[in-house]
Amino acid sequence: MKRDMDRAELRDRVVTRHGACFSDWVVATGLVVSATAAGCGRQPDVIANPEGVTSIREPALVVGPAARSAAAADDLPRPTPATRPVMKRLLEDMKDRAERIPLPEPTPEERAVAGDDPQALSYETRLRTLYLAGTPPRGYLGFGGMPPQRAGVPVRQPVEKPDPALSLDYAFKTRLFWIASRTNNCQYCLGHQESKLLAVGMTDDDLARLDTEWTAFPVAEQAAFTLARRITLAPGDVSDADVEACLVHYAPQQVLEMALSVAGNNAINRWKEGIGVPQAAGGGGSGWALTRPDGVHSYLTATSERYALTPSQVAVIDATPAPDGLCATPQLPAPARAAEVRAGLARARSRTPRLPLVPEEEARRLLADVAPPGTVPAWMRLLAWFPEAGPRLARSLAVGGAPSELDPLDRALVRWAVARRNRAWYALDLAERDLRHAGLDETALADLAGDQAQVTSARRALLVVADALAASPVSCTDGQFQAALTATSPATMTRVVHEVAMESLFDRFTEAAGLPIE
Repeated sequence: MKRDMDRAELRDRVVTRHGACFSDWVVATGLVVSATAAGCGRQPDVIANPEGVTSIREPALVVGPAARSAAAADDLPRPTPATRPVMKRLLEDMKDRAERIPLPEPTPEERAVAGDDPQALSYETRLRTLYLAGTPPRGYLGFGGMPPQRAGVPVRQPVEKPDPALSLDYAFKTRLFWIASRTNNCQYCLGHQESKLLAVGMTDDDLARLDTEWTAFPVAEQAAFTLARRITLAPGDVSDADVEACLVHYAPQQVLEMALSVAGNNAINRWKEGIGVPQAAGGGGSGWALTRPDGVHSYLTATSERYALTPSQVAVIDATPAPDGLCATPQLPAPARAAEVRAGLARARSRTPRLPLVPEEEARRLLADVAPPGTVPAWMRLLAWFPEAGPRLARSLAVGGAPSELDPLDRALVRWAVARRNRAWYALDLAERDLRHAGLDETALADLAGDQAQVTSARRALLVVADALAASPVSCTDGQFQAALTATSPATMTRVVHEVAMESLFDRFTEAAGLPIE
Protein backbone atom coordinates (compact mmCIF):
# COMPACT_ATOMS: atom_id res chain seq x y z
CA MET A 1 0.00 0.00 0.00
CA LYS A 2 1.29 3.44 -0.91
CA ARG A 3 1.25 6.32 1.57
CA ASP A 4 2.72 9.81 1.49
CA MET A 5 5.68 10.76 3.69
CA ASP A 6 8.02 13.71 4.00
CA ARG A 7 11.61 13.75 2.69
CA ALA A 8 13.22 13.03 6.07
CA GLU A 9 11.06 9.96 6.65
CA LEU A 10 11.67 8.78 3.09
CA ARG A 11 15.43 9.13 3.50
CA ASP A 12 15.29 7.15 6.77
CA ARG A 13 13.35 4.39 5.05
CA VAL A 14 15.83 4.19 2.18
CA VAL A 15 18.85 4.31 4.50
CA THR A 16 17.41 1.55 6.67
CA ARG A 17 16.72 -0.71 3.71
CA HIS A 18 19.64 0.07 1.39
CA GLY A 19 22.29 2.05 3.24
CA ALA A 20 23.32 5.69 3.19
CA CYS A 21 25.37 5.27 0.01
CA PHE A 22 22.20 4.57 -1.99
CA SER A 23 20.13 7.25 -0.34
CA ASP A 24 22.70 10.05 -0.71
CA TRP A 25 20.79 11.58 -2.27
CA VAL A 26 18.54 9.71 -4.70
CA VAL A 27 15.35 11.46 -3.68
CA ALA A 28 16.65 15.05 -3.71
CA THR A 29 15.39 17.95 -5.83
CA GLY A 30 12.38 16.36 -7.48
CA LEU A 31 14.29 13.35 -8.82
CA VAL A 32 12.35 10.40 -10.17
CA VAL A 33 14.04 7.16 -9.14
CA SER A 34 12.43 3.93 -10.21
CA ALA A 35 13.09 0.36 -11.10
CA THR A 36 11.97 1.27 -14.60
CA ALA A 37 14.43 4.15 -14.80
CA ALA A 38 17.21 1.72 -13.99
CA GLY A 39 16.19 -0.56 -16.83
CA CYS A 40 14.29 -3.08 -14.70
CA GLY A 41 10.91 -2.84 -16.36
CA ARG A 42 8.93 -2.65 -13.06
CA GLN A 43 6.67 0.09 -11.76
CA PRO A 44 8.33 3.08 -10.04
CA ASP A 45 9.31 2.42 -6.43
CA VAL A 46 10.36 5.90 -5.32
CA ILE A 47 8.65 8.97 -6.76
CA ALA A 48 9.36 12.63 -6.06
CA ASN A 49 7.21 15.35 -7.60
CA PRO A 50 8.11 18.98 -8.31
CA GLU A 51 6.22 20.19 -5.21
CA GLY A 52 8.57 18.18 -3.01
CA VAL A 53 5.97 15.69 -1.68
CA THR A 54 7.61 12.32 -2.03
CA SER A 55 5.95 8.94 -2.07
CA ILE A 56 7.25 5.42 -1.86
CA ARG A 57 5.78 2.20 -3.16
CA GLU A 58 7.10 -1.16 -2.00
CA PRO A 59 9.51 -2.62 -2.89
CA ALA A 60 12.13 0.13 -3.07
CA LEU A 61 14.88 -0.14 -5.66
CA VAL A 62 18.44 -1.27 -5.13
CA VAL A 63 20.69 -0.36 -8.06
CA GLY A 64 23.23 -2.99 -8.77
CA PRO A 65 24.66 -4.39 -5.49
CA ALA A 66 23.97 -8.00 -6.37
CA ALA A 67 25.53 -7.71 -9.81
CA ARG A 68 28.48 -5.78 -8.47
CA SER A 69 29.15 -8.18 -5.60
CA ALA A 70 28.88 -11.14 -7.96
CA ALA A 71 31.31 -9.48 -10.33
CA ALA A 72 33.75 -8.89 -7.50
CA ALA A 73 33.42 -12.47 -6.26
CA ASP A 74 34.08 -13.90 -9.69
CA ASP A 75 36.74 -11.29 -10.50
CA LEU A 76 34.93 -10.21 -13.63
CA PRO A 77 35.46 -6.91 -15.43
CA ARG A 78 33.26 -4.07 -14.21
CA PRO A 79 29.78 -4.26 -15.78
CA THR A 80 28.51 -1.50 -18.06
CA PRO A 81 25.48 0.65 -17.16
CA ALA A 82 22.87 0.52 -19.91
CA THR A 83 21.01 3.73 -19.03
CA ARG A 84 21.86 7.16 -17.68
CA PRO A 85 20.42 6.72 -14.14
CA VAL A 86 22.42 3.51 -13.66
CA MET A 87 25.52 5.19 -15.11
CA LYS A 88 25.20 7.94 -12.48
CA ARG A 89 24.98 5.30 -9.78
CA LEU A 90 28.31 3.82 -10.90
CA LEU A 91 29.91 7.26 -11.09
CA GLU A 92 29.00 7.79 -7.45
CA ASP A 93 30.04 4.27 -6.41
CA MET A 94 33.51 4.74 -7.93
CA LYS A 95 34.32 7.30 -5.23
CA ASP A 96 34.85 4.28 -2.96
CA ARG A 97 36.92 2.10 -5.29
CA ALA A 98 40.05 0.41 -3.98
CA GLU A 99 43.45 1.56 -5.21
CA ARG A 100 45.38 -1.23 -6.95
CA ILE A 101 49.03 -0.49 -6.16
CA PRO A 102 50.18 -0.37 -2.53
CA LEU A 103 52.32 2.59 -1.52
CA PRO A 104 54.67 3.07 1.43
CA GLU A 105 53.80 5.63 4.07
CA PRO A 106 54.95 9.13 3.07
CA THR A 107 58.35 10.01 4.46
CA PRO A 108 58.90 13.12 6.58
CA GLU A 109 60.68 14.60 3.56
CA GLU A 110 57.64 14.00 1.33
CA ARG A 111 55.36 15.57 3.90
CA ALA A 112 57.63 18.59 4.20
CA VAL A 113 57.74 19.08 0.42
CA ALA A 114 53.97 18.65 0.18
CA GLY A 115 53.36 21.40 2.71
CA ASP A 116 49.69 22.33 2.66
CA ASP A 117 48.98 20.81 -0.76
CA PRO A 118 46.87 17.67 -0.21
CA GLN A 119 47.27 16.68 -3.87
CA ALA A 120 51.01 16.24 -3.39
CA LEU A 121 50.33 13.19 -1.22
CA SER A 122 47.47 11.79 -3.28
CA TYR A 123 47.65 8.22 -4.54
CA GLU A 124 48.17 9.16 -8.17
CA THR A 125 50.70 11.93 -7.51
CA ARG A 126 52.81 9.68 -5.29
CA LEU A 127 52.77 6.88 -7.88
CA ARG A 128 54.16 9.29 -10.44
CA THR A 129 56.69 10.79 -8.03
CA LEU A 130 57.97 7.43 -6.82
CA TYR A 131 57.85 5.36 -10.00
CA LEU A 132 57.52 7.62 -13.05
CA ALA A 133 60.11 10.30 -12.40
CA GLY A 134 60.88 12.21 -15.59
CA THR A 135 57.64 11.40 -17.40
CA PRO A 136 55.56 14.49 -18.27
CA PRO A 137 52.40 14.47 -16.08
CA ARG A 138 50.20 15.66 -18.96
CA GLY A 139 51.75 13.43 -21.60
CA TYR A 140 48.34 11.91 -22.35
CA LEU A 141 46.34 15.11 -22.64
CA GLY A 142 48.36 17.60 -24.66
CA PHE A 143 45.66 18.03 -27.30
CA GLY A 144 42.64 18.58 -25.05
CA GLY A 145 42.93 22.36 -24.67
CA MET A 146 42.00 24.67 -21.80
CA PRO A 147 38.44 25.46 -20.65
CA PRO A 148 37.12 28.97 -21.26
CA GLN A 149 37.27 31.41 -18.39
CA ARG A 150 33.99 31.71 -16.48
CA ALA A 151 32.72 34.48 -14.25
CA GLY A 152 33.25 33.82 -10.57
CA VAL A 153 35.85 31.08 -11.12
CA PRO A 154 39.52 31.80 -10.34
CA VAL A 155 41.71 32.20 -13.42
CA ARG A 156 43.58 28.98 -14.18
CA GLN A 157 47.02 29.43 -15.68
CA PRO A 158 47.91 27.01 -18.47
CA VAL A 159 50.13 24.18 -17.28
CA GLU A 160 51.85 24.23 -20.68
CA LYS A 161 52.29 26.82 -23.39
CA PRO A 162 49.15 26.79 -25.58
CA ASP A 163 49.55 25.58 -29.15
CA PRO A 164 48.40 28.15 -31.74
CA ALA A 165 47.67 25.38 -34.26
CA LEU A 166 44.97 23.79 -32.06
CA SER A 167 41.73 25.16 -33.46
CA LEU A 168 38.93 22.89 -32.26
CA ASP A 169 36.52 24.04 -29.57
CA TYR A 170 37.20 22.88 -25.99
CA ALA A 171 33.59 21.80 -25.39
CA PHE A 172 33.55 19.82 -28.65
CA LYS A 173 36.75 17.97 -27.74
CA THR A 174 35.36 17.33 -24.26
CA ARG A 175 32.31 15.71 -25.90
CA LEU A 176 34.72 13.47 -27.79
CA PHE A 177 36.41 12.66 -24.46
CA TRP A 178 33.01 11.80 -22.98
CA ILE A 179 32.31 9.45 -25.91
CA ALA A 180 35.68 7.71 -25.52
CA SER A 181 35.12 7.29 -21.78
CA ARG A 182 31.55 5.99 -22.18
CA THR A 183 32.71 3.56 -24.87
CA ASN A 184 35.52 2.39 -22.59
CA ASN A 185 33.29 2.31 -19.49
CA CYS A 186 35.88 4.42 -17.66
CA GLN A 187 33.81 5.82 -14.81
CA TYR A 188 36.60 8.05 -13.49
CA CYS A 189 37.05 9.99 -16.73
CA LEU A 190 33.35 9.91 -17.53
CA GLY A 191 32.58 11.63 -14.25
CA HIS A 192 35.13 14.36 -14.95
CA GLN A 193 33.77 14.96 -18.46
CA GLU A 194 30.23 15.20 -17.08
CA SER A 195 31.40 17.98 -14.75
CA LYS A 196 33.38 19.76 -17.46
CA LEU A 197 30.50 19.71 -19.96
CA LEU A 198 28.03 20.97 -17.38
CA ALA A 199 30.51 23.73 -16.59
CA VAL A 200 30.54 24.93 -20.21
CA GLY A 201 26.75 25.06 -20.43
CA MET A 202 25.48 21.62 -21.43
CA THR A 203 22.44 20.37 -19.53
CA ASP A 204 21.75 16.89 -18.21
CA ASP A 205 19.40 16.37 -21.17
CA ASP A 206 22.21 17.41 -23.53
CA LEU A 207 24.44 14.75 -21.96
CA ALA A 208 21.67 12.19 -22.27
CA ARG A 209 21.40 13.02 -25.98
CA LEU A 210 25.17 12.59 -26.31
CA ASP A 211 24.63 9.02 -25.11
CA THR A 212 21.45 8.19 -26.99
CA GLU A 213 20.57 10.66 -29.76
CA TRP A 214 23.43 11.92 -31.89
CA THR A 215 21.00 13.33 -34.46
CA ALA A 216 20.42 16.17 -31.98
CA PHE A 217 23.94 17.42 -32.79
CA PRO A 218 25.25 19.08 -35.97
CA VAL A 219 26.07 16.74 -38.84
CA ALA A 220 29.75 17.65 -38.61
CA GLU A 221 29.87 16.61 -34.96
CA GLN A 222 28.05 13.37 -35.74
CA ALA A 223 30.82 12.43 -38.15
CA ALA A 224 33.42 13.29 -35.51
CA PHE A 225 31.55 11.27 -32.87
CA THR A 226 31.57 8.24 -35.16
CA LEU A 227 35.30 8.59 -35.77
CA ALA A 228 36.00 9.02 -32.04
CA ARG A 229 34.09 5.86 -31.17
CA ARG A 230 35.79 3.90 -33.96
CA ILE A 231 39.25 5.06 -32.87
CA THR A 232 38.37 4.06 -29.33
CA LEU A 233 36.91 0.63 -30.04
CA ALA A 234 39.19 -0.68 -32.75
CA PRO A 235 42.03 1.51 -34.06
CA GLY A 236 42.90 -1.05 -36.71
CA ASP A 237 39.37 -0.84 -38.12
CA VAL A 238 39.40 2.90 -38.84
CA SER A 239 38.61 3.19 -42.53
CA ASP A 240 39.15 5.72 -45.28
CA ALA A 241 35.40 6.37 -45.16
CA ASP A 242 35.51 7.24 -41.44
CA VAL A 243 38.17 9.87 -42.02
CA GLU A 244 36.68 11.15 -45.28
CA ALA A 245 33.32 11.73 -43.55
CA CYS A 246 35.11 14.14 -41.21
CA LEU A 247 37.16 15.77 -43.97
CA VAL A 248 33.88 16.96 -45.52
CA HIS A 249 33.47 19.25 -42.50
CA TYR A 250 36.96 19.75 -41.07
CA ALA A 251 40.43 20.59 -42.37
CA PRO A 252 42.95 17.71 -42.39
CA GLN A 253 44.87 19.19 -39.44
CA GLN A 254 41.62 19.44 -37.49
CA VAL A 255 40.87 15.76 -38.13
CA LEU A 256 44.38 14.97 -36.92
CA GLU A 257 43.77 17.14 -33.86
CA MET A 258 40.61 15.10 -33.17
CA ALA A 259 42.48 11.83 -33.55
CA LEU A 260 45.28 12.98 -31.23
CA SER A 261 42.83 14.28 -28.66
CA VAL A 262 40.81 11.05 -28.64
CA ALA A 263 44.01 8.99 -28.60
CA GLY A 264 45.04 10.86 -25.46
CA ASN A 265 41.60 10.28 -23.96
CA ASN A 266 42.05 6.55 -24.45
CA ALA A 267 45.46 6.74 -22.80
CA ILE A 268 44.19 8.48 -19.68
CA ASN A 269 41.26 6.01 -19.50
CA ARG A 270 43.77 3.18 -19.28
CA TRP A 271 46.01 4.95 -16.79
CA LYS A 272 43.17 5.78 -14.38
CA GLU A 273 41.52 2.35 -14.60
CA GLY A 274 44.81 0.46 -14.73
CA ILE A 275 46.16 1.83 -11.45
CA GLY A 276 42.69 2.05 -9.88
CA VAL A 277 42.14 5.74 -9.13
CA PRO A 278 39.00 6.40 -7.04
CA GLN A 279 36.50 8.86 -8.48
CA ALA A 280 37.13 12.44 -7.35
CA ALA A 281 34.90 13.22 -4.37
CA GLY A 282 34.17 16.70 -5.73
CA GLY A 283 33.36 15.70 -9.30
CA GLY A 284 36.65 16.60 -10.92
CA GLY A 285 37.47 20.11 -9.75
CA SER A 286 36.26 21.71 -12.98
CA GLY A 287 34.53 24.61 -11.27
CA TRP A 288 31.12 22.93 -11.43
CA ALA A 289 29.63 20.87 -8.63
CA LEU A 290 26.08 19.78 -7.91
CA THR A 291 25.70 19.19 -4.20
CA ARG A 292 23.39 17.30 -1.92
CA PRO A 293 21.51 19.17 0.78
CA ASP A 294 24.49 18.65 3.12
CA GLY A 295 26.86 20.35 0.65
CA VAL A 296 28.65 17.23 -0.60
CA HIS A 297 29.03 16.57 -4.33
CA SER A 298 26.84 13.85 -5.81
CA TYR A 299 26.37 12.41 -9.29
CA LEU A 300 22.90 11.17 -8.33
CA THR A 301 21.00 13.90 -10.11
CA ALA A 302 17.67 13.98 -11.88
CA THR A 303 17.29 12.29 -15.27
CA SER A 304 14.41 13.36 -17.51
CA GLU A 305 11.70 10.77 -17.99
CA ARG A 306 12.36 10.95 -21.73
CA TYR A 307 15.88 9.54 -21.29
CA ALA A 308 15.61 7.50 -18.09
CA LEU A 309 14.82 4.27 -19.94
CA THR A 310 16.75 4.86 -23.16
CA PRO A 311 19.76 2.54 -23.49
CA SER A 312 23.12 3.96 -24.47
CA GLN A 313 24.08 3.97 -28.14
CA VAL A 314 27.71 4.68 -27.21
CA ALA A 315 28.56 2.09 -24.57
CA VAL A 316 29.36 -1.49 -25.55
CA ILE A 317 26.36 -3.33 -24.12
CA ASP A 318 24.61 -6.57 -24.88
CA ALA A 319 20.92 -6.86 -25.70
CA THR A 320 19.83 -8.14 -22.29
CA PRO A 321 20.73 -5.92 -19.33
CA ALA A 322 20.45 -7.52 -15.90
CA PRO A 323 17.48 -6.49 -13.72
CA ASP A 324 19.62 -3.76 -12.15
CA GLY A 325 20.38 -2.16 -15.52
CA LEU A 326 23.96 -3.40 -15.71
CA CYS A 327 25.40 -5.39 -18.62
CA ALA A 328 28.28 -7.82 -18.40
CA THR A 329 31.39 -6.64 -20.19
CA PRO A 330 31.55 -8.62 -23.47
CA GLN A 331 34.14 -11.36 -23.65
CA LEU A 332 37.29 -10.24 -25.40
CA PRO A 333 37.92 -11.58 -28.89
CA ALA A 334 41.23 -13.30 -29.41
CA PRO A 335 44.15 -11.00 -30.24
CA ALA A 336 45.64 -11.24 -33.72
CA ARG A 337 47.35 -14.58 -34.33
CA ALA A 338 50.52 -15.04 -36.36
CA ALA A 339 48.87 -15.37 -39.78
CA GLU A 340 46.72 -12.27 -39.26
CA VAL A 341 49.74 -10.34 -38.02
CA ARG A 342 51.76 -11.17 -41.13
CA ALA A 343 48.86 -10.24 -43.43
CA GLY A 344 48.20 -6.98 -41.57
CA LEU A 345 51.83 -5.95 -41.72
CA ALA A 346 51.96 -6.72 -45.44
CA ARG A 347 48.92 -4.53 -46.14
CA ALA A 348 50.31 -1.69 -44.06
CA ARG A 349 53.53 -1.59 -46.07
CA SER A 350 51.68 -0.52 -49.20
CA ARG A 351 49.01 1.83 -47.86
CA THR A 352 48.93 5.60 -48.38
CA PRO A 353 48.54 8.05 -45.46
CA ARG A 354 45.01 9.38 -45.01
CA LEU A 355 46.28 12.65 -43.57
CA PRO A 356 49.14 14.85 -44.87
CA LEU A 357 52.61 14.82 -43.31
CA VAL A 358 54.80 17.86 -42.68
CA PRO A 359 57.75 17.95 -45.14
CA GLU A 360 60.69 16.12 -43.61
CA GLU A 361 63.14 19.02 -43.31
CA GLU A 362 60.53 21.27 -41.75
CA ALA A 363 59.65 18.51 -39.26
CA ARG A 364 63.32 18.03 -38.39
CA ARG A 365 63.72 21.74 -37.61
CA LEU A 366 60.73 21.65 -35.26
CA LEU A 367 61.66 18.35 -33.59
CA ALA A 368 65.41 18.89 -33.51
CA ASP A 369 65.88 17.64 -29.96
CA VAL A 370 63.83 14.45 -30.39
CA ALA A 371 64.04 13.51 -34.07
CA PRO A 372 66.42 10.57 -34.67
CA PRO A 373 69.37 10.70 -37.07
CA GLY A 374 68.48 9.86 -40.64
CA THR A 375 64.89 9.81 -41.83
CA VAL A 376 62.28 11.53 -39.65
CA PRO A 377 59.59 8.89 -39.03
CA ALA A 378 56.11 9.50 -40.35
CA TRP A 379 54.55 9.69 -36.89
CA MET A 380 56.82 12.58 -35.97
CA ARG A 381 55.96 14.33 -39.22
CA LEU A 382 52.30 14.14 -38.22
CA LEU A 383 53.02 15.72 -34.84
CA ALA A 384 55.05 18.48 -36.47
CA TRP A 385 51.82 20.19 -37.59
CA PHE A 386 51.55 21.38 -33.98
CA PRO A 387 54.57 23.50 -32.97
CA GLU A 388 54.02 23.26 -29.19
CA ALA A 389 51.89 20.18 -28.52
CA GLY A 390 53.64 18.09 -31.18
CA PRO A 391 57.17 18.22 -29.75
CA ARG A 392 55.78 17.73 -26.23
CA LEU A 393 54.04 14.51 -27.25
CA ALA A 394 57.09 13.32 -29.21
CA ARG A 395 59.20 13.80 -26.07
CA SER A 396 56.63 11.98 -23.95
CA LEU A 397 56.71 9.01 -26.29
CA ALA A 398 60.52 9.07 -26.32
CA VAL A 399 60.75 9.35 -22.52
CA GLY A 400 59.24 5.89 -22.29
CA GLY A 401 62.67 4.52 -23.11
CA ALA A 402 64.34 6.24 -20.14
CA PRO A 403 65.88 4.03 -17.44
CA SER A 404 63.22 2.45 -15.22
CA GLU A 405 62.19 -0.75 -13.49
CA LEU A 406 60.93 -1.93 -16.88
CA ASP A 407 63.85 -3.19 -18.95
CA PRO A 408 63.96 -2.64 -22.74
CA LEU A 409 62.71 -6.16 -23.49
CA ASP A 410 59.74 -5.87 -21.13
CA ARG A 411 58.88 -2.46 -22.55
CA ALA A 412 59.00 -3.81 -26.10
CA LEU A 413 56.87 -6.80 -25.05
CA VAL A 414 54.22 -4.51 -23.55
CA ARG A 415 54.17 -2.32 -26.66
CA TRP A 416 53.95 -5.41 -28.86
CA ALA A 417 51.02 -6.82 -26.84
CA VAL A 418 49.10 -3.54 -27.06
CA ALA A 419 49.73 -3.02 -30.78
CA ARG A 420 48.81 -6.63 -31.51
CA ARG A 421 45.52 -6.29 -29.59
CA ASN A 422 44.76 -3.02 -31.40
CA ARG A 423 45.77 -4.44 -34.78
CA ALA A 424 47.87 -1.31 -35.09
CA TRP A 425 50.21 -2.48 -37.82
CA TYR A 426 52.49 0.55 -38.00
CA ALA A 427 53.14 0.34 -34.24
CA LEU A 428 53.41 -3.44 -34.25
CA ASP A 429 56.19 -3.31 -36.83
CA LEU A 430 58.13 -0.88 -34.62
CA ALA A 431 57.61 -3.10 -31.57
CA GLU A 432 58.80 -6.19 -33.45
CA ARG A 433 61.94 -4.30 -34.52
CA ASP A 434 62.61 -3.46 -30.86
CA LEU A 435 62.06 -7.10 -29.87
CA ARG A 436 64.57 -8.25 -32.47
CA HIS A 437 67.00 -5.61 -31.25
CA ALA A 438 66.53 -6.98 -27.70
CA GLY A 439 67.55 -10.43 -28.92
CA LEU A 440 64.37 -12.25 -29.98
CA ASP A 441 64.69 -14.29 -33.15
CA GLU A 442 61.90 -15.38 -35.50
CA THR A 443 61.25 -18.55 -33.48
CA ALA A 444 60.78 -16.51 -30.31
CA LEU A 445 58.48 -14.06 -32.12
CA ALA A 446 56.38 -16.96 -33.41
CA ASP A 447 56.14 -18.36 -29.87
CA LEU A 448 55.10 -14.93 -28.59
CA ALA A 449 52.21 -14.85 -31.07
CA GLY A 450 51.38 -18.47 -30.24
CA ASP A 451 51.21 -20.29 -26.89
CA GLN A 452 54.10 -18.31 -25.30
CA ALA A 453 55.77 -21.47 -24.02
CA GLN A 454 59.17 -19.75 -24.01
CA VAL A 455 57.92 -16.72 -22.02
CA THR A 456 58.56 -16.65 -18.26
CA SER A 457 55.57 -16.76 -15.90
CA ALA A 458 56.25 -13.20 -14.70
CA ARG A 459 56.33 -11.88 -18.26
CA ARG A 460 53.17 -13.79 -19.13
CA ALA A 461 51.45 -12.09 -16.20
CA LEU A 462 52.58 -8.70 -17.55
CA LEU A 463 51.35 -9.57 -21.03
CA VAL A 464 47.94 -10.60 -19.66
CA VAL A 465 47.57 -7.18 -18.03
CA ALA A 466 48.86 -5.34 -21.10
CA ASP A 467 46.51 -7.21 -23.45
CA ALA A 468 43.45 -6.78 -21.23
CA LEU A 469 44.08 -3.06 -20.61
CA ALA A 470 44.69 -2.53 -24.30
CA ALA A 471 41.38 -4.18 -25.20
CA SER A 472 39.37 -2.10 -22.73
CA PRO A 473 40.34 -0.14 -19.61
CA VAL A 474 37.95 -2.22 -17.47
CA SER A 475 38.77 -5.62 -18.98
CA CYS A 476 41.81 -6.07 -16.74
CA THR A 477 40.43 -7.58 -13.55
CA ASP A 478 41.75 -7.04 -10.05
CA GLY A 479 42.85 -10.67 -10.00
CA GLN A 480 44.89 -10.35 -13.20
CA PHE A 481 46.50 -7.17 -11.95
CA GLN A 482 47.28 -8.66 -8.54
CA ALA A 483 48.91 -11.72 -10.15
CA ALA A 484 51.24 -9.47 -12.15
CA LEU A 485 51.91 -7.26 -9.13
CA THR A 486 52.85 -10.31 -7.05
CA ALA A 487 55.20 -11.52 -9.79
CA THR A 488 56.90 -8.11 -10.19
CA SER A 489 56.72 -4.93 -8.09
CA PRO A 490 54.67 -1.74 -7.64
CA ALA A 491 57.28 0.19 -9.63
CA THR A 492 57.13 -2.26 -12.53
CA MET A 493 53.34 -2.34 -12.65
CA THR A 494 53.11 1.46 -12.54
CA ARG A 495 55.44 1.60 -15.53
CA VAL A 496 53.50 -1.17 -17.32
CA VAL A 497 50.25 0.77 -17.02
CA HIS A 498 51.97 3.93 -18.24
CA GLU A 499 53.46 2.09 -21.23
CA VAL A 500 50.08 0.59 -22.10
CA ALA A 501 48.55 4.08 -21.96
CA MET A 502 51.22 5.64 -24.18
CA GLU A 503 51.14 2.80 -26.69
CA SER A 504 47.33 3.00 -26.79
CA LEU A 505 47.70 6.68 -27.69
CA PHE A 506 50.35 5.98 -30.33
CA ASP A 507 48.34 3.17 -31.93
CA ARG A 508 45.25 5.31 -32.31
CA PHE A 509 46.65 8.34 -34.04
CA THR A 510 48.97 6.34 -36.30
CA GLU A 511 46.14 4.04 -37.42
CA ALA A 512 43.67 6.91 -37.83
CA ALA A 513 46.21 8.52 -40.16
CA GLY A 514 46.82 5.20 -41.93
CA LEU A 515 50.60 5.49 -41.76
CA PRO A 516 52.47 3.01 -43.97
CA ILE A 517 55.24 0.92 -42.47
CA GLU A 518 58.59 2.53 -43.24
